[in-house]
Amino acid sequence: MNAITSVQADDMKAAVVTGPGQLHVERLAMPEPAAGQLRVKLEGCGVCASNLTPWSGPEWMRFPTEPGGLGHEGWGTIDAIGDDVAGFAVGDRVATLSQHAYATYDLADQGNIVRLPAWLDNRPFPGEPLGCAMNIFKRCDVQPGQFVAIVGIGFLGALLTQLCVAAGAHVIAISRRPFSLEVAKRAGALETIEMTDHWQIIEKVKQVTRGQFCDRVIEAVGKQWPLDLAAELTRERGRLVIAGYHQDGPRQVNMQLWNWRGLDVVNAHERDSAVYVQGIRDAIAAIEAGRLDPWSFLTHRFPLERLDDALNMTRDRPDGFLKALVIYR
Repeated sequence: MNAITSVQADDMKAAVVTGPGQLHVERLAMPEPAAGQLRVKLEGCGVCASNLTPWSGPEWMRFPTEPGGLGHEGWGTIDAIGDDVAGFAVGDRVATLSQHAYATYDLADQGNIVRLPAWLDNRPFPGEPLGCAMNIFKRCDVQPGQFVAIVGIGFLGALLTQLCVAAGAHVIAISRRPFSLEVAKRAGALETIEMTDHWQIIEKVKQVTRGQFCDRVIEAVGKQWPLDLAAELTRERGRLVIAGYHQDGPRQVNMQLWNWRGLDVVNAHERDSAVYVQGIRDAIAAIEAGRLDPWSFLTHRFPLERLDDALNMTRDRPDGFLKALVIYR
């Protein structure tokens, strides 16, 4: 069970992970922005599947985490500005690329903040995963009329389904959960296939694509079998895009297959914060243009004191779950 420590005036709340599957919420003094930084009063933060490995307590993990650590999908309102900051004002509503967003306040460099337009007022906006989806989609180079298989329909896979459909592609959605497949169908997928038997999936995709397999395949699970499957579904000279978060150990690849089919293999993860920021701007533009609509995919909300429940639900993925938010207001 989590707990809240003693309260003091002009303070903030922040979650601290103290051990595998354990956390508490601390109260501490609010940080002051340094030069080039802004302080954001956070409205909420998305819960990312990349948190699950440290949450499980692998050998390399060090506890306790820094207050607010692991949270990186925050949004809120600027409430203090450091020296040498231009283009922002107190009261601006923004999405942040900050690293301690499991807290009611966080600091961010001015280059890692995107101002949100007024038409997004009262909408939750976890900018980082939305920008991530846009950046992956750009790396896919999807063209109208192409067959695109998406292996793994979580929040990211659902967003990519929308984007590929809007680009005129024929999407084949593959997932182990019937709920996820229904989400993909509502997002416009041409075909949905339950992720059960490896060879049955391959045969079904072969039928749908008239024996040619897929021009683009996006692996969005982060496990060995889906990666193997994704390669099998990619046509000759097709593009295999790795969007899954593979951080729990080494992977093996079928280089004979990759080589024989002449695949373009793209690791679609970005590390340059400027690229992430542009992805967030692109997501805002895609939403405004009607090519992206993430709101129905944000299925569960928790207060900060129940961040442990949010993380466990992200791990267990019960029926009806796609994405959790921690809300501070």
